[in-house]
Parts: sequence; structure tokens; C-alpha cells
Amino acid sequence: MTARIPDDFMDLIRKPAFAQLATLMKDGSPQVTPVWFDYDGEYIRINSARGRIKDLNMRRRPQVALCIVDPQNPYRYLAVRGTVVEIAEAGADGHIDQLAKKYLNLERYPNRAPGEVRVMYKVLPARVSTMG
Repeated sequence: MTARIPDDFMDLIRKPAFAQLATLMKDGSPQVTPVWFDYDGEYIRINSARGRIKDLNMRRRPQVALCIVDPQNPYRYLAVRGTVVEIAEAGADGHIDQLAKKYLNLERYPNRAPGEVRVMYKVLPARVSTMG
């Protein structure tokens, strides 16, 4: 079942607010990383590079949680629990450029490392909670 993001919290999706992404390590302990994200109306999309800890964790255990805090009001947030349902390299370079536009107002992502392979993850929201 897909959970719906409330209309009155869609502004957190559109503005350049960071999401705190929680994944599970191999030993089951939590790992949290701030990430850029967007939402295509069905999936929350995240981008990373192949081989990073969050990449390895999401490939091994697709259950994730995200918390998006309003930059103007830290007592207002959107929390999402869901499952990574797709991991793709195709289209990931274009996606990171879209995120660079949202977060840095740049046409291209400026921090690519030599040989880096970008990966896009689609998270299907299963539970959504809000505050504020």
C-alpha cells in the first residue's frame, strides 16, 4: 500500500530541504545521511554514487526512512517510511543534475568524482507522518 504525502506538506518536497535518510547496516544498526531528494508524484527519488555506504545498505535491505525538516521551522517535519523499489544507473546522471538545479541553482552537478557511477533510488512511501 502506498501512503500519500499530505498536500499541506508538499512545500517541503518542492523547496531545497534536505532529507535525513536512515538505512540499515549489515549488522542491523542504523546509519543516517543527509541527502538531496525529489518526488515524482509516486516515488521519493534519491541519488548517490555506486559503492557508498547508503548504496550498499539499500541494495542489501531496501527498507528506509526519511525525515524532511522544514528549514524555516524545525518543529515542522514530514517523516516517511518506505521501500526502495528500484535502483537504476540509467537516468541517474540527469537526475543528479536536476537535484543540483533544485539545491544549488546550477545546471550540472559540480562534484562528480572521476569514474563515479551515479545511481538513482526510488522509494515507495508506505507510512507517512507529519508534525507542525
